[in-house]
Amino acid sequence: MKKYFEFDKLGTNYRREILGGFTTFLAMAYILVVNPSILTLSDIEGLPDVLRMDYGAVFVATAVSAAIGCFVMGIVARYPLALAPGLGLNAFFAYTVVLTNGSPWQHALAAVFVSGVFFLLLTVTGLREKLINAIPMELKIAVGAGIGLFVSFIGLKNAGIIVASEATVVGLGNLHDAEVLLAIFGILLTVIFLVRGMKAGVFIAMAITAIAGMIFGLVDLPSQIVSAPPSVEPTFGKLFSAFTDPEFYTLTMVSVILSFLFVDFFDNAGTLMAVANQAGFVKNNKLPRAGKALISDSIASISGSIFGTSTVTSYVESSAGVGAGARTGFASIVTGICFLLALFLSPVLSVVTNAVTAPALIVVGILMVSSLGQIEWNKFEVAVPAFFTMLMMPLTSSIATGLAVGFVFYPLTMVLKGKAKEVNPIMYIFAVLFLIYLGTVGSM
Repeated sequence: MKKYFEFDKLGTNYRREILGGFTTFLAMAYILVVNPSILTLSDIEGLPDVLRMDYGAVFVATAVSAAIGCFVMGIVARYPLALAPGLGLNAFFAYTVVLTNGSPWQHALAAVFVSGVFFLLLTVTGLREKLINAIPMELKIAVGAGIGLFVSFIGLKNAGIIVASEATVVGLGNLHDAEVLLAIFGILLTVIFLVRGMKAGVFIAMAITAIAGMIFGLVDLPSQIVSAPPSVEPTFGKLFSAFTDPEFYTLTMVSVILSFLFVDFFDNAGTLMAVANQAGFVKNNKLPRAGKALISDSIASISGSIFGTSTVTSYVESSAGVGAGARTGFASIVTGICFLLALFLSPVLSVVTNAVTAPALIVVGILMVSSLGQIEWNKFEVAVPAFFTMLMMPLTSSIATGLAVGFVFYPLTMVLKGKAKEVNPIMYIFAVLFLIYLGTVGSM
């Protein structure tokens, strides 16, 4: 084992790897609650059952897909990088594809499956790298920032801090409401812990907030601590029914599949390079075994869609494990085992309400917009598409729309600036495809 993972070469040992893997799990364990809450649209009242997924089944799918992704990453790519259903992508799945478009969740899962298969083919053939390289860095950064704003907006809405307003579209909620105050308490705790450098600050803040909620009667006490995992039958394999439904084969669903592909492109590649660079794996601007690492999330996404969850991607919280000493794939295996053990703790996780999960969404949004300073805002031809990409995601509640507007504006502004030759030809193709998409959704 030590030889396979090159413990001696990388200057690590079992203790560091186990501690690093467990630290990563603690830092991202919130997804076990947040993902089912988002995919089941738990904050939406009166939703038809046909659009609402089963919470217990999604919880199992979340844990299992995360474990599969961690095991493949650890064993095949041998990197201390953990995977789980991605924040932002799950919001797009639930709030855009299912709630806004009215597509059955089975169709959304099928779109995740198809995007995962394409992802795998693109990675194996090397086309994935070419597509990623064709997109300018400014738009990649804007996509991440836009998703961050979208996710934070959902968190603020779920917490009741932001509410609908006929006069101003949105406004400040009732700050005297007990559940809103509980969410604000959770936000303050999360910020304090992360500012102080606590590796598992998000998870610990959620736990304390849930306990405070139980003390003040805002959260129901769990009936038990350990139980058998919920049944995954309500979602397992249900995606395949979409392939026999003629309504699945629409231009809108094509745009959904492309959106899953694009967002995962940027998210996974960026996270992989960031964590790998932190751990010292990047040499001469190249990452050894990069192809194997990129294949890991493809396999995890395909598996996850079959079990019943949205796209699986690499987590920047892996940096917490690296900071604790993890240097090999053994740490990822430890994280995967932790996710499997969490399957038996579902009763405890039931105490995590919207007020408890909202701080995690809001803070993750902060982390996702942190790279905006890298955009050259003084170049208007760059600022326009980057701004629209970022802004339109939360305003339209659609990641796909944000991508479309930004990708249409980029070639246009570059041509007007006299920089047509600096635009990769693939970007012109993207612009045409997204223009057609905007024409389709705009007429709905």
